[in-house]
Amino acid sequence: MSDAICRCPWLDLSKPDYVEYHDKEWGVPVYDDQTMFEYLTLESAQAGLSWYTVLKKRDNYRRLFANFDVQAVAKFDQHKIEQLLTDPGIIRNRLKVQAAVNNAQRFIEVQQEFGSFCDYIWGFVDHKPIVNTLNSVDDYPATSDISDALSKDLKKRGFKFVGSTIVYAHMQACGMVNDHSEDCFRRQPIIEQYS
Repeated sequence: MSDAICRCPWLDLSKPDYVEYHDKEWGVPVYDDQTMFEYLTLESAQAGLSWYTVLKKRDNYRRLFANFDVQAVAKFDQHKIEQLLTDPGIIRNRLKVQAAVNNAQRFIEVQQEFGSFCDYIWGFVDHKPIVNTLNSVDDYPATSDISDALSKDLKKRGFKFVGSTIVYAHMQACGMVNDHSEDCFRRQPIIEQYS
């Protein structure tokens, strides 16, 4: 694609894989539990780091975390966790790896209660994307009242690494909020497809 195409102001256009992620995935509503679990796991791994750091390791996460099969990850034992912590292909933070396993277990509990995790999480936005009006980098919020409420509920359910900032980034990634800037070429097609 030509650089003449207008994209969100936060995007580093010098990183082709980042541009591809923005153009094809970011902000597109996710209604599939496996993809939702992948996004939640990766966002949790991001805590304190840049999203691009995690994005570069995404294929390794898919390989090491059973392609984000929540049932498989929920069964990872301490031996498996120790094994994961030796692999430089992921963020080797013990608390984050343990959180991924814990969150898989909690994710399954939510599925059992609500029928699917997506039904649960999309309920926080009345099952339709919120469309924000953003123009400059300074317009982008780090949290919202909804991410505060969702974070609080996830923590109450036992999830880890789900502070409001992480949750808001997750909401952006999985399309619960459309935070493409007003002049971004992706904004309107997503609105038209998912409104």
